[in-house]
Amino acid sequence: MKKVELYTDGACRGNPGRGGWGAILVYGSKEKELSGGEPMTTNNRMELMAAIAGLEALRVPCEVTLTSDSKYLIDAINKGWLESWKKNGWKKADKSAVLNVELWKKIDMLLAVHDVSFVWVHGHTGHPYNERCDALATAFADSFAE
Repeated sequence: MKKVELYTDGACRGNPGRGGWGAILVYGSKEKELSGGEPMTTNNRMELMAAIAGLEALRVPCEVTLTSDSKYLIDAINKGWLESWKKNGWKKADKSAVLNVELWKKIDMLLAVHDVSFVWVHGHTGHPYNERCDALATAFADSFAE
């Protein structure tokens, strides 16, 4: 399997508000930047969209290290929340509905294709790829008229 690094970030101007996401795929010496957004969204949705877009951009199954500053994304995977949500009919421990369920279902499908390890990095502390992803995400969020 190809080994790929994926860096992601989401941003929102207001929450909800104008949002953007950024993702950078690194394979050997090659890098590919991706970005997108929505005129009215939430930060958590943008964090998930960055991961989805990055994983969907891979044409073949890969071994991926996904690095993000989103505790929402990283903890949902590393702490087993996603598996629990699925087992409980997409309900959280308190029996309330999982937010952004359609995005979590996409992530779950992508995790069946790729071997993904999730790594949390503290945001806005000078991590070069995290800073670049943040710049992509905020630029896209800022492209929407207020």
